[in-house]
Amino acid sequence: MNPDNQPGAELSVSIIIPTYNEAAAIAALLGYLRRATAGGPAPELLVVDGGSTDATVRLARQAGATVLTSPRKGRAAQLNHGAQRARGGVLYFLHADSYPPPGFLADVRRALGQGYGAGCYRLAFDHPHWFLRFSAWCTRLPLTAVRFGDQSLFVRRDLFARIGGYREDLLVMEDQEIVGRLRAQAPFRLLPRAVTTSARKYLVNGVFRLQGIFTLIVILYRLGVPQRRLVQLYRRLVRQGNV
Repeated sequence: MNPDNQPGAELSVSIIIPTYNEAAAIAALLGYLRRATAGGPAPELLVVDGGSTDATVRLARQAGATVLTSPRKGRAAQLNHGAQRARGGVLYFLHADSYPPPGFLADVRRALGQGYGAGCYRLAFDHPHWFLRFSAWCTRLPLTAVRFGDQSLFVRRDLFARIGGYREDLLVMEDQEIVGRLRAQAPFRLLPRAVTTSARKYLVNGVFRLQGIFTLIVILYRLGVPQRRLVQLYRRLVRQGNV
């Protein structure tokens, strides 16, 4: 019998991290996750690489993660590949530059025990710029439009399978799209604490400039602009983008 199906048993968690040239961040994140989950059932740590040309894979293995090579580059494809190989009854999708708060596994298990099928945290940035603080504050609103992959995402494995996972044809907006489908199928929990994510891309591109680009892409996506055009726009405008 699967231990996750036994009454009262804690759900096992697989943490799935997509990477592409994240050598500067991955070892520190994996070390933090091990420390933050010490003393309880250890989660499975899966790094799903999209063909990095730096030391990401070596550093992830040295840090104790299981490293998978995705057949396709792209966050949605990499996350789906990780989900297919994961052993946990709960899937927790996390970006390589985002840190969940201490005790996050207890938060996730508590929400699942309360009947939620999926959920995420609010967002915080590791930089004090006032506009970044305002943008992070907006993620406490109960709107799919302010759900982003940086907030992380937890979901019951059976629910993820039932909705068909991430849409691999989406290279941008895949995070908001899946949240919309999850909310249509099961209660979705916005946890009261925050994931802290790197502001590096905002600092390279300019805080207001990058937020304007992201807002434009969201609007165009909602208007039905083809994914190919959105990706072209992202690649042309965003410095250090990984789409």
